[in-house]
Amino acid sequence: MPAESQAASDPIPTTTPTAGAASELPRPEYPRPQFVRADWLNLNGYWQFEIDPGDSGLERGLLDRELSGRILVPFAPESSLSGVGEVDWLHAVWYRRTVRVPEAWAGRTVLLHFQAVDYDTTVWVNGTEVARHRGGWTPFTANLGEVAGQEITIVVRARDPKGEPIARGKQSDRYGNYGCLYTRTTGIWQTVWMEPVPTTHLRRPRITPDVAGGAFHLELPLAGPRRGITARARLTDDAGVVSTASVRADLDFAARLTLPVPEERRRLWSPEDPFLYGLELELVAEDGTVVDSATSYAGLRSVTIDGHAILLNGQPVFQRLVLDQGYYPDGILTAPDDAALVRDIELAKAAGFNGARLHQKVFEERFLYHADRLGYLCWGEFGDWGCNTGKDGDNQQPGATYITQWLEAVERDYSHPSIIGWCPLNETWQRLHDRITVLDDVTRGMFLATKAADQTRPVLDASGYSHRVRESDVYDSHNYEQDPEKFAAAMAGLAEGRPFTNSGGPDRPWSVPYAGQPYFCSEFGGIWWNPDAREDEDSWGYGERPRSLEEFYQRFEALVSVLLDDPKMFGYCYTQLTDVYQEQNGIYRFDRSQKFDLERIRAAQTRPAAIEKAAR
Repeated sequence: MPAESQAASDPIPTTTPTAGAASELPRPEYPRPQFVRADWLNLNGYWQFEIDPGDSGLERGLLDRELSGRILVPFAPESSLSGVGEVDWLHAVWYRRTVRVPEAWAGRTVLLHFQAVDYDTTVWVNGTEVARHRGGWTPFTANLGEVAGQEITIVVRARDPKGEPIARGKQSDRYGNYGCLYTRTTGIWQTVWMEPVPTTHLRRPRITPDVAGGAFHLELPLAGPRRGITARARLTDDAGVVSTASVRADLDFAARLTLPVPEERRRLWSPEDPFLYGLELELVAEDGTVVDSATSYAGLRSVTIDGHAILLNGQPVFQRLVLDQGYYPDGILTAPDDAALVRDIELAKAAGFNGARLHQKVFEERFLYHADRLGYLCWGEFGDWGCNTGKDGDNQQPGATYITQWLEAVERDYSHPSIIGWCPLNETWQRLHDRITVLDDVTRGMFLATKAADQTRPVLDASGYSHRVRESDVYDSHNYEQDPEKFAAAMAGLAEGRPFTNSGGPDRPWSVPYAGQPYFCSEFGGIWWNPDAREDEDSWGYGERPRSLEEFYQRFEALVSVLLDDPKMFGYCYTQLTDVYQEQNGIYRFDRSQKFDLERIRAAQTRPAAIEKAAR
């Protein structure tokens, strides 16, 4: 998408072929904005719904009968927005909806897309199983064949059993919330939709920017490849066509094209100028007929390492990141509307942050779209906090499913320019000299899988705690010391190549030794501040609560200064953007209302960092 993508309005279509006005649907916006087709049908709205407490629904005939309740999709049944609001354990839930597929889709295959369902999902259409998927963070698709004009009944069963140690992020393993674990999400929690495609059609493209070569490299994988097909691509900006390319698409599984950007049309994507080029993609038959087409966009930017610095477009940009957990009081993991996603980015920028760790959740694609167009730096992360060595009773246990789900996330988000780094795991803990465990294998497997899938971004093996991969691109720590003098003393070792490292004590090291990589404190702060908390309210933050608002500002400014003034520190991540339920240490309240003087918070962060000064 060309210049219009810079505007606050959304150029992605919001209406559907049969759903009428967008305002009649919850979350009506196009759910996959970096790979857009003109025809689609949003299936959000009311579905039949039934809780299956014993996971016996299949035996009891739930597949074949009407369900007893209803739910507003895409909101999870635990949320108030769903109309259900059941926060007890939901071992299995069922959904049912009958849909008439548009007759205008005749002659094309219909794909049924689920952007995210938590956790173990089976889908039937007209009584026939069409899809299974394991994992609550990533999309999956069912191919329904040619069903245009037909009335079809979609049935979904989602299992999310108590006690199964699956990758659940910060979802509570008890009935209620506690510590930094929050209300669970079960079942459908992102948009459900359909689109028609020809038998031979484009799959999701991989777009790789090449700043040094002044070009974009495209991989266009095909479904149903056939002889005589050509792939074409057109790159545009606000002045029109920048370049075109075409290649035979019947010789490889993925057509590869290069779109050069002449120097006079070259505009680098950055937080200061988040310029996005438009992309038009086509498959063309031998007779010149366009078989399939889609639109996309791309940002021309580079990420690399120079000593202790991570460079964006060849320059050190200190990463003033905020921890964003993406929770909402009424939608839990699901934003109530698209504007809420935009607002969170704008709130972070107003406080002086230039990016975020997208923490313990694979954020929906709409968030990354807005990050792309607003110039917001993001670290992509998996949801696996509390993952341990696989002992009985652990909240989350590592296994092959971690790697498969993570690869789905990396593939989905590969082409987003706002993603500048990957972090598969968070706060794992293994003693360095103990025997190698499954968690060690999974840690290395996720690191290697990420590097194999993406050679263009740095990868951090695990955020904080146990670093187990010696060749990790980045090294980090989490330090919630609240006394600025003690915090400065703990972090001072980086200047001598001995940075602060999380451990279980002097005789219980968790990590392989630091090897001189770029280093940042990827969690700090978390200053507890909620003067409105009731005496009986569960409210917490890190360390002793400041006695006054002025003391909060002084502590915030001093902690931030320690990291900004370290010439070998490439960034930080402050905990956190908003309060989340009982964890009340956000820059904003859970409802996004303002706590602080944002000018003062912003001024503390936006002065030049030492690593930026050194490059001038």
